[in-house]
Amino acid sequence: MRFIDEAVISLKAGKGGHGCVSFRREKFIPRGGPNGGDGGDGGSVILRAASRMLSLYDFRLKRHYEAENGQPGMGSQMHGRNGEHLYLELPVGTLVFAITPDGGERLMADLSVPEEEVVIVQGGQGGKGNEHFKSATMRTPRFAQPGEPGEEIKVRLELKILADAGLLGLPNAGKSTFITNISAARPKIAPYPFTTLQPNLGVMLDDDNYDHRLTVADIPGLIEGAHAGAGLGHQFLKHIERTRFLVHILSIEDVSLDAPWAGFELINEELALFAPDLKERRQIEVINKIDLADPELLAALRARAAKDRREVYFISALTGEGVEDVAEAMWRLFDGLGNHDPLVRFKEHPNLVAEDLDEEVSGSAADDDIDDEDDFSGIEVIWTRE
Repeated sequence: MRFIDEAVISLKAGKGGHGCVSFRREKFIPRGGPNGGDGGDGGSVILRAASRMLSLYDFRLKRHYEAENGQPGMGSQMHGRNGEHLYLELPVGTLVFAITPDGGERLMADLSVPEEEVVIVQGGQGGKGNEHFKSATMRTPRFAQPGEPGEEIKVRLELKILADAGLLGLPNAGKSTFITNISAARPKIAPYPFTTLQPNLGVMLDDDNYDHRLTVADIPGLIEGAHAGAGLGHQFLKHIERTRFLVHILSIEDVSLDAPWAGFELINEELALFAPDLKERRQIEVINKIDLADPELLAALRARAAKDRREVYFISALTGEGVEDVAEAMWRLFDGLGNHDPLVRFKEHPNLVAEDLDEEVSGSAADDDIDDEDDFSGIEVIWTRE
């Protein structure tokens, strides 16, 4: 299965069933009163975060989803059947953005908790049957309420991988070889830059407790200018935002005694320019491929790290030398960190009320031939980025 981290889909909730116009007709009761039943409510579209989902690939194959319509009411005060809700399972870590008529986007949901559910479009309410409209002055109402249309929206799905540790560094630093040593992941490995073109996930298991596990994401190599999109930087950097800590791997081929930590600083600067909070993310610094290094250079680098009071691990992912030390450091850091906070926190917008949302949505619905009077009815709170 291909790893796809973005998709644009259309969602439509079911229409409400129409109310029924009916009158009671029985033997010896020639003029019974109205007894038309109500229409059923339309089904809603509900998004669910599923741990078993790893990609948005399915949503590239099918782009339009519609919930079931409610059934119309019937005579004898029989209520129409409600439409079935449509449940769409998305990978944990998916952001859902509503696409506005002007081409902008508004964040609607952040599915960062497994089994979390969000009603993204609400089904239309069923119409009332004519029995609801009888009165002392209207004994035989010959009309009923039509069902309301369901909400309709176009959304962009964006997957940001949820992992405990993120492997990052310059291209061809040996990150993929490292993840094969500490997990069962088997990404493509080759001796040229940009071998990895999509994130790979691996899981480290505690030998003493298999329920104690650490998820590792192998992020494709980053280059200078990644924060501005160079080398597909945006597509790679976004997956780092949800990691709890980083393992920064640098090939010894990119290290010199004049500026031994320049490679680390280059990537750290790109992280800070992309998202300032990433600069504060805890890191484990690793220099890989020491099997290719001259012993004198390696000794000089170890001495320089000690002098600079910089904790740097020197390893060879190919031979396995030093890998266990890094794995133990990852476990220590993992156990010392608290639960990972979600990328986006929601808060109530202080200046907007339901009427403002109705106006915004009605303008959107007009362009999409949706009934703008009832679209998104019942939404009382607007959420925004904190």
